[in-house]
Amino acid sequence: MTFLITAGPTREPIDPVRYISNRSSGKMGYAIAEAALDAGHDLILISGPVNLAPPRDAKFISVSTSDEMFDAVHQNADSSNICVLCAAVADYKPAQVSSVKIKKNADGISIGLVPTRDILQSLGLQEDRKFLLVGFAAETDHLEANAAKKLREKNCDIIVANDARIAMETDENELLILFRDGETKKISRSSKKNLARELVKIFQNSQQKV
Repeated sequence: MTFLITAGPTREPIDPVRYISNRSSGKMGYAIAEAALDAGHDLILISGPVNLAPPRDAKFISVSTSDEMFDAVHQNADSSNICVLCAAVADYKPAQVSSVKIKKNADGISIGLVPTRDILQSLGLQEDRKFLLVGFAAETDHLEANAAKKLREKNCDIIVANDARIAMETDENELLILFRDGETKKISRSSKKNLARELVKIFQNSQQKV
């Protein structure tokens, strides 16, 4: 099988030296990538800026912005069997990007924001898709309810939910997995590498049922 995995944050530029981003380290996505390779699968890894070495034997695509990630995903999704969108894509980006550094102003400044394109939803809306679609939900409250809503609204096959306060910038995580048929599965706190191996097995088994 071929896995397409997105990982890491995106950076949405404000001016040539500043950007909007988030605390994603990319460790969960990269762990899933390594686990997929270890299980003998082909891999396309689309990564935002992280301090991690790309895995060997993978098609590696480095991106920075949400628009770059959107384009890279759509160029490769249809050649994949399982799409795992683990990246923490920015929800908003500046409406205008300054071509020069914005100088400090004692009165402050306001930055208008507009929504970024929703990569997960755009794949979920593909009526003839052949790939298993997996989304991630990093939440700080109402974990199961928010994940279930995302599963429905984005038309995913699986949502992997986690508490962002546990997962961000750490080597451990604990997961709640929601399936399209209403099944749920909890995986207790463990290293991201251990969790990744379990996830790859789950994704592989679920793809065979699609």
